[in-house]
Amino acid sequence: MLPAHACDCHVHVVAPQAGYPMTADRPYTPGPASVTDLRAHLARLGLAHAVIVQPSIYGTDNRLLIDSLHALDGAARGVAVLDTDVTDAELVRLHDAGVRGVRVNLESVGASDPASVRRALAAWAGRLAGQGWHIQIYASLDAIASAAPAFGRLPVPVVLDHFAMIPAHASLDDPRVQAVLQRVGDGSAYIKLSASYRVCPDPADLAQASRLAALAQAIVRCNPERVLWASDWPHTQREPGKPATEVSAYRRVPAQGLRAELNAWLPQAATRRQVLTANPAVLYGL
Repeated sequence: MLPAHACDCHVHVVAPQAGYPMTADRPYTPGPASVTDLRAHLARLGLAHAVIVQPSIYGTDNRLLIDSLHALDGAARGVAVLDTDVTDAELVRLHDAGVRGVRVNLESVGASDPASVRRALAAWAGRLAGQGWHIQIYASLDAIASAAPAFGRLPVPVVLDHFAMIPAHASLDDPRVQAVLQRVGDGSAYIKLSASYRVCPDPADLAQASRLAALAQAIVRCNPERVLWASDWPHTQREPGKPATEVSAYRRVPAQGLRAELNAWLPQAATRRQVLTANPAVLYGL
């Protein structure tokens, strides 16, 4: 049993292109994954809340994100992708709709370098200070580790996607890993335990799954108040050999697999309550 008010802190919603066109230069094309499908996903796992993250396929057009938040009627929060010249009025409108963060997605567009991370932090930190928002970063481990010393000087929280892209096989003594763990430990960064397939070649392999569980537990030991859990539903991918504009099937990640990972990463009930309920309540206001 999951704790009451448990939250999946990273999901996406995808609609038919007739109503919500994708960008022409998108890196992949997924099929529809509706709010109804999202509700079914949450029900299968016994989750009460979700954080809908703007995927790269929509660029800075956040209409579907906002419409999805309205449809979920307070049960979800959002993380938008925005141009740096967005108006204050638009930020207020997004906040009222349930958005609580800006996503900086460098990994999906092949721009994952330390300078880009630093520029994004500098561009957003002042704008978002005092608004109850955070900056969410999806970038390579090298880029994150290089920019990590700046996290503690920011007036807003930083959230690192998908294990901060630390490979499952990485040593905890790796200086890059230490740079991330230090920021989690001192409270200047949150990290999402999510999307095992992005940091592990074969999450179903017992040896690899065991290494990833050890990494997850090491992250939690650093600071359980700065750890989040997410499914990365509906598990997007670009199938090998397919053009970016051709629909790629979602990865097959059954609910029992997500439950098994969650139990391996967060074996203690008290830790599950902290990560699944208490931390999202603080960060997203759920």
